[in-house]
This record gives sequence, structure tokens and C-alpha cells, in this order.
Amino acid sequence: MGKDGGFLTPKAIGNRIKAKGLQKLRWYCQSCEKQCRDENGFKCHIQSESHQRQLLLVGENSGKHIANYSHEFHSGFFSTLRRSFGTKRVLANTVYCEYIKERDHIHMNSTRWVALAGYVRWLGSQGLCEIEQTERGWYVTLIDKDPDSVRREMDTERKQKMDLDDEQRRQKLIAEQIKRDQEKGITPPEPVYTDFVRKDEDEKVQVTFNQIAIAEKKKLLAPSVLAGSSKKRTTTADDTSDEGNGKKLKIEPDEESSATESVFKKPLPPTSIKPKKSVLEELREAEERKKEAKNRKDYWLHENIVVKIITSKLGDKCYKKKGVVTKVENRYQAVVKMFDTNDKIRVDQAHVETVIPAIGKKVLVVNGAYRGEEATLEEIHQDIFSVDITLLTGSMVGMRFNNIAYEDVSKLAD
Repeated sequence: MGKDGGFLTPKAIGNRIKAKGLQKLRWYCQSCEKQCRDENGFKCHIQSESHQRQLLLVGENSGKHIANYSHEFHSGFFSTLRRSFGTKRVLANTVYCEYIKERDHIHMNSTRWVALAGYVRWLGSQGLCEIEQTERGWYVTLIDKDPDSVRREMDTERKQKMDLDDEQRRQKLIAEQIKRDQEKGITPPEPVYTDFVRKDEDEKVQVTFNQIAIAEKKKLLAPSVLAGSSKKRTTTADDTSDEGNGKKLKIEPDEESSATESVFKKPLPPTSIKPKKSVLEELREAEERKKEAKNRKDYWLHENIVVKIITSKLGDKCYKKKGVVTKVENRYQAVVKMFDTNDKIRVDQAHVETVIPAIGKKVLVVNGAYRGEEATLEEIHQDIFSVDITLLTGSMVGMRFNNIAYEDVSKLAD
């Protein structure tokens, strides 16, 4: 095969292999849609007659061509963002690298945007994405405005609002019923505790619940006539047999009275006395369990709460220092403004903890049944790491709740 052997020559094969991959963008002519491999090839192309004719056509209405290229670039970039990343927070450069993998994509140098940062800022100004500038670059988060998605979100919000209204009505009805019972003087019985008295220090204490139950039953029921007569007959027979053997069984009155007292006059253990719950209390507890299961999440960050930095990776100036949450991102991250330095830092939920204020201060319930409600701190239990609060907002305003874990409440910023 000769020097110009055609399609199967090594040179032709090498050229096709090079043409498969992406080349440098600065050697690409968008108006002619031609990719050059090196600077010399690009220089030869722009001096060619075909390129000059194409420039004359573009020059007649340059604004229209640039607008078309910008629209096609936006369509391709936005479809890549929607298809590959959805509503996730992603680096804009990552989306751009994914977009330019397509060989016939529209290049950035033919659009009205000089750099990718300008295009990202334009996305934010149009309300298409949430943008954020960091040390690594620009991050974008797609705002899904699809009609079906918007309709689904509206239906979900409407359903949640209806559920909330029904729940508030139920809570209000329960509160009114409890208030009426309190006005009538109906209160749940309180346990009665008695002192334990021992006549003999050496006597062993034996707890037998069956004997106690039998003793209580005997106190309530009158003695049976048949039982008394049978007891007499049994005693007579025993006396007769004992007399035949030359022995007589006698029961001392003191021993009998002490035995009776030991059985019938021992105080009941406090654990055996349990007040019976009313129907309203059981209904309220069921509602509490339902709300707890619904509102208990694995994320708890809220805006305008005070938190403490517990990681040393941010430096000594932030370690164990307090700040206020100014913004919550992706549920698990937050922007915290430090009190000491007024610096704003982005931290993860695992790197901060809640702050418990002094008694009487306002707190926010960040997790649990009453998530998002404001409350007043009433008491702190340091031994069990919990607090007592009184709600200030919501359907249960004025209700006091005890033993709320430290992790479920945090101080509200002034």
C-alpha cells in the first residue's frame, strides 16, 4: 500500500483516534463548528476563505447568533443539571464537565457569558437555581419548577395543613375537656404511702402478694357461717385426737394476735397502688406518641438558635465557642455567626450541640413532638440531663412538659 493509501494508513488511523477525544476549547470555531488540534491548525482555519465567509454572515446579525448560542448552551447545561443531579447541591464546574463530554455541545466562548461564574450568577438572578460561592467555587441547587412537581408540592402542603388543623382541633378539644374536669373537681387519685412498722427487729420480712390479696378480700367480705362451723368441727376433732395421745394443742392469744397483725396490718408496697388513668389522659398520651413519631427527625438545626462548636477542626478560636444559626442548608448544615469574632462559618450538624439557657429564658423545641415551638425554661435536671418547659406557641400554649432531653431544646437568640 502506498504513501497515500487512504483510509487504512497509519496516519489516517491516528487522525481518527485523535478526533475521537475532546480537544482544547480555545482551538474551536463555533461559527464554523470546526475543532482544530493545535494552534497552527486554528490559525490556518481563521485565515481560510470559508471562515471569512461565515464571519460575514455572522456579522450581519451578531446579536441574534450570540442569543441563539446562549439559549442552546443554557438548554444543554440545564438539562444536564436536571437529569444527572436533580435537586442536589453540586459544584457548577462538575456539571460543566459533565456537559462538555458531549462532542457537539455549545462552547462557552460563543455565548454572552465570558466565564462560568457569570452564567451561574445569571441562573441565580433568574430564580432557576440557588447559588452559593465557597472556597471551592460556585455551588448550584436546582429549583424544581416542573408543573407536576409544583402541583405535588401544593397538594402535600395542603394535606399537611389539613392534618395540622385537625390535630389542633383535637388538642383544643382535649384541653377543654381536661379544664372542665378540673373545674368539676375531678382529679386522678394520688398514691397513699404508709410507714413500715416492725415490732421485732429480728423478724424476717417476707413479701407474699397472694396473702395480701387474700387478706384484703377477707377484710371486704363477711365471715361465712359454714366456714365457722367447719372450723369448730375441725378443732373438736383435733382436740379429741390430741387427748387420745395424751397431748393437747393450745394457741396463745398473744401469738394469735401477732400473727393476725403480721398478716393483716402490714402496709402495702407503694408500687402495688397505681392510679387508674382517665380516658382523656389515655387519649392525650396516644396523641403525644403519634406526634412524637411524626416529628422526631434525625436533623434538628433551626435558624435563630444558639449552638456551641464541639469540634477542634475549626481552630481554637471556634472550639467550645457559641454562635447563632443564621441559615440552614440541606437540613444538616448551617451557617453560624460567632459571638466573639462575628465570623460566619459553615458547620455540620455533628459539629455543634444545643445550648441550655438559664431558668426563665426562651428556648426552641428543635426535635420531638412539639418541634419548632417556642417555650420557657422552667427547671433543669442535671442528674438526668433533661429540662422542664412551658410552651408559648402552638395548639398547647401554657402546657408544661417535664423531662425533655437536652438535645431536643436550644436557647433562642435575643
